[in-house]
Amino acid sequence: MKLWTYLRERAAIGEPRGKLLTGASFAYVFGAVLMFLLLVQGVTGFALAAFYSPSTTDAWASVAYIQDQAPFGWFVRGLHHHGGSAIVIIAGVHLVQTAVSGAYKRPRELVWWLGILSLLLVLAFSVTGYWLRWDQAGFYASQIELGIAAATPVMGGAIKSLAIGGNDYGNLTLTRAYAVHVILLPALLLLVTYFHVRISRRLGPTPVRTKPVAVTRWPYQSMRDAIAIAVVFAILLAYVVSTHGVDLAAPADPTSAYDARPLWPFRWLFELRIIAAGAEQLVAMVVPAMFGGFLVALPLLDRRTEREPKHRKLWLGALAGLFAVVGALTVASFARDSNDEQLARRRATADKLATRARDLALTNGVPVTGPLDVFKTAPMWNARTLFATRCAGCHGVDSTERKGPVIGPGHGNRAWLTQFLKTPSGDAFYAHTKLAQTENAMKPVEIPAADMADLVELLYSDSGAQDVDVAKKDRGVKVFEAACTDCHTRDEGVASSAGPNLYGLNSRDYYTSFIGNPKAPIHMGSDKSQMPRFDRDLSIVDRDALAEYLVWLRTATLDDVNALGPL
Repeated sequence: MKLWTYLRERAAIGEPRGKLLTGASFAYVFGAVLMFLLLVQGVTGFALAAFYSPSTTDAWASVAYIQDQAPFGWFVRGLHHHGGSAIVIIAGVHLVQTAVSGAYKRPRELVWWLGILSLLLVLAFSVTGYWLRWDQAGFYASQIELGIAAATPVMGGAIKSLAIGGNDYGNLTLTRAYAVHVILLPALLLLVTYFHVRISRRLGPTPVRTKPVAVTRWPYQSMRDAIAIAVVFAILLAYVVSTHGVDLAAPADPTSAYDARPLWPFRWLFELRIIAAGAEQLVAMVVPAMFGGFLVALPLLDRRTEREPKHRKLWLGALAGLFAVVGALTVASFARDSNDEQLARRRATADKLATRARDLALTNGVPVTGPLDVFKTAPMWNARTLFATRCAGCHGVDSTERKGPVIGPGHGNRAWLTQFLKTPSGDAFYAHTKLAQTENAMKPVEIPAADMADLVELLYSDSGAQDVDVAKKDRGVKVFEAACTDCHTRDEGVASSAGPNLYGLNSRDYYTSFIGNPKAPIHMGSDKSQMPRFDRDLSIVDRDALAEYLVWLRTATLDDVNALGPL
């Protein structure tokens, strides 16, 4: 019976909905603004769901498509993301305004508690929505947030296991977050909001004046609500447009390192864990529990009937102190990051990688094998990767352990051939090989400049180049016969007497054959070549890809190489 009496009074059961307000005020607009922002979240969320695919292979790709290709997708996504932040801010202001006006006191305790529960649900929306991006930022933030949740006594392990859905983060993690975000949380928030609004409307607002004047909701309060909504929405729109929506990091990569940070409403917890050091789990659970416990217990602690702030200095001071601590920790967290130069460099690198991934997704699409493979769609990605891992150590321009000729932009062009013939044992060529230190080392070709140009044109033509001067090439044949045939031949498949066969020199077929077995008689020979053979380690496809890259380098500049972007 006592329970029924309590609920009847607190929930205003049986009471008619009030048509009059005890005074109209801008202090009452926050509820209407929150309802509008929730409507915006619902509409934009529905639009995003029409394009989103909740799987580890498609999630990032679908978000990238929304951001960079769908008409006004960046705007809708930005409105949804920043709208969530606006809800947290307005809800916080509403909570403070409610506390200052004493609207948590009897008989409004239930309205207060439902409001706190609504705020928690909004924060849960932010967390689960951030995971759905499945980029580096969302993926690693989820591990931080679940790490905090896992520290919960008794239930922590179960919470983490339920969220992950398996031994590691994957499809189940993402689909569960999606189900919670689009089904469970909306249902709970609608239910809680309904009762919160219904009960508060029946109880009526707490008077903000000592002698309130009863007025109708329309037009006095409704016009104030509309003005507040317009101002908040205008600010939100301006912010979304100025930031062009919201960022998107590179695809989630569990094997890489990333400086993860939680969303801004949780930065104070992140800073608290850093300060706590060894006791981070304990502090991260105790302090939020104290903060939340105080908010829940406030109507029970402050039971006096006075609503004037000057009569409630103790409780309002405690509330202000808690918010000051949260604010200070949040500011400290952002300040710590802004003063970290190494973090700034790592973030700059991560931003470049994110831009690279999105540019490739926009240009080439995202492979069905997953968003990480978007990097493999870059021009000559396989060849460049093979060169970086198999060739750069001995032939890279910047290698400190080089054992062979430099291979870089312009390799095999006319200038390269000319310099090679003049100084074959130069630093850029055979200087770092054992061959340069033996009596079999190639001697500089000392012939007149005109003859050198003709010989270079002949060798250049063998690469398959299309811009050959035929007359110079024909003259080069005679120069070759006079100056080079003692050591070399240009006859297909024939081993030379002392040096490599130059048939098809620097062409795609030549490179493919040479990479496969440089020790073959038609190339360097087993007694002259230090280079290992790769026909046993690399498939013909990989060797041909490398050959294609080397041919491309002939006409490439350093800017061309840089334009390909990082691997």
